[in-house]
Amino acid sequence: MSTNHSTQPTPATQSAQPTPPTEPTPPTPLTPHPTWDDLVTAALLGTDRRPLPPGINPPDTHGTPTVPSAYGDPAAPGEHHPPAAPDAHPALPMPNADSAHSASTTPHAPSAPTIPHPPQVPPKEPPAALLDAAAVQAVRRRAGLRPVPAATRPEPAAEDPRPPLPPEARRRLATLLTDQPGTPGGGRRGAAPDLMELLPQWLALANSRGYGAPPELLPALLNAARGRTDLRPQALAFAGPRALWLARLNPDWKFALRSAPGGGMALPSTDDPHQVNQLWEEGLFAERVALLTALRVHDTHTARAARALLTATWSTERAEDRLMFLDSLRTGLSAEDEPFLERALTDRSRNVRATAAELLSALPDSALAGRMSARAASCVALDHTSDTPTLTVEAPHECDAAMERDGVVPKPPNGRGERSWWLGQLVESAPLTTWQSRLGNRTPAQIVALPVADDWRSELHAAWCRAAVRQRDALWSRALLGTPASPDAAGPGAVSLAERAKLLASLPAAERADWVAGFIAAHGLSEAFQLLGVCAVPWAEPLGRAVVDSLNIARDAGSYPWSFSGVMGLAERCLDPAEAVRLEALTAVPDETEDASPGAGSYWSEAFRRLVTTLRLREAIRTELPPPPVTNGPSATLPATVHGE
Repeated sequence: MSTNHSTQPTPATQSAQPTPPTEPTPPTPLTPHPTWDDLVTAALLGTDRRPLPPGINPPDTHGTPTVPSAYGDPAAPGEHHPPAAPDAHPALPMPNADSAHSASTTPHAPSAPTIPHPPQVPPKEPPAALLDAAAVQAVRRRAGLRPVPAATRPEPAAEDPRPPLPPEARRRLATLLTDQPGTPGGGRRGAAPDLMELLPQWLALANSRGYGAPPELLPALLNAARGRTDLRPQALAFAGPRALWLARLNPDWKFALRSAPGGGMALPSTDDPHQVNQLWEEGLFAERVALLTALRVHDTHTARAARALLTATWSTERAEDRLMFLDSLRTGLSAEDEPFLERALTDRSRNVRATAAELLSALPDSALAGRMSARAASCVALDHTSDTPTLTVEAPHECDAAMERDGVVPKPPNGRGERSWWLGQLVESAPLTTWQSRLGNRTPAQIVALPVADDWRSELHAAWCRAAVRQRDALWSRALLGTPASPDAAGPGAVSLAERAKLLASLPAAERADWVAGFIAAHGLSEAFQLLGVCAVPWAEPLGRAVVDSLNIARDAGSYPWSFSGVMGLAERCLDPAEAVRLEALTAVPDETEDASPGAGSYWSEAFRRLVTTLRLREAIRTELPPPPVTNGPSATLPATVHGE
């Protein structure tokens, strides 16, 4: 009897059917990465005041930031990720059909394999999490740049025809440009010279010698000029056309284009009327200003052409543009400009009217100067009734429309009386020749020496000072300055030290130095800082000797040198390097007296050693920049586009 080996299904086997596949759990959406601006803002404000930006793992219920998991998604402590899709991890074994059948018949078959949870990383504090996110974002910003279509290759920079620097001078310039202001740790400078303060003198000397800038140092030179506006005229003149070429490629150096005439663009020839008219009608504002200036400095004919261009479009220009165009007339100002300036007195803009009045007052034979002279003369008279001739002043009682038209500002500044304010403007705008004929043909010195009634002396002399500075009248400047040894020279007096400094600028350089030397000898260095600033560099021998002698007196008095830090800084830049020999004797530490400040002698020794070192460095710079050899070829002149001084 045959036996049937087929197995009949049992209830247990009938119920063990394959489990239908479950839908995969959708992955948790990734949190967007924080932006760089969000990270910077959080760092500046602090994580205590500002929560962590979105994208940085949020803190758990205990306030502790969570850490990123290996899957790029935030995972809180104790949280498990869902199993990944099979194709996401090909290295893991995939269940086959046999194993699936075994699982269906085995009562305790294991479930599908799961990816083990990554090891737990200790939680981080918010500041640390913020810094980690910043580090990741920094790498992302550097590595995440996408290629872009190639831009058009820029045209080569213009050639610089000037001779190159000698090797020693080039190395010196590199040293000056790499010196950083300040000292490590914020301490004193000690005896080390301040190299950055020598850079302006180095540039001025290199420009006077006619050298061109080394191309490899142009970026450092432009960066230095970017941070110091006082360097820009000399730096751009020395940098030449290549600096303008670089400035068009780097937004950080756009100041070079603004500082150069016409934004560094080449101007048309003054002999080409068509190109001149086209640039005036179609050019940018900076180009039009540069064109006006170039026409004014060329000759009388082109100056008339510049004025004709300005007249043709004057009514259509903006107020701020009219002001700048009008200011360009200072170059080559002459009596031929008077009709145009008279019309500008009725301009809608107050600033334009004031500038026109200022320019007209600089023309002593102009109609406005005559009107101002008559008004000022009616306010000041000579009283002969007293034993001593005395000046009497009757200030204006009102500011009428005619005075306003001629540039008198009706409203005084705070703390100033109206009548004295109007009087000062009238006297300042009147030609100084008015007073000699008005006051008995006296000389300026005799007029200044006259007593003034009713305490009007300060106001009257201050107005005469402004007039002497505006008209650059040396006779009146000498009279108002007086003798340097007079008691009024250092006191408040009728002429302040600031006004005296402006008056000194009207005198020749040698006379200026002699006057300041006499002032220092009589009054010391305490009040001489402003006066020293207007003296020519290097200081003349009498002035330098007076400064050194006064510093020596201050050292012997036992005071600290930083009381004269401003003068010492000027001496480092302005004293003749030949004075280093005389200063050597002052570098030794003097014996301290009983009334001297503690340690003052060593501080003075340090200051004098720094001064001597700086003077010798300036002498070395002068030696390293000799005049270039003369060639038979065309002279190496600066391009017209870099003469922005």
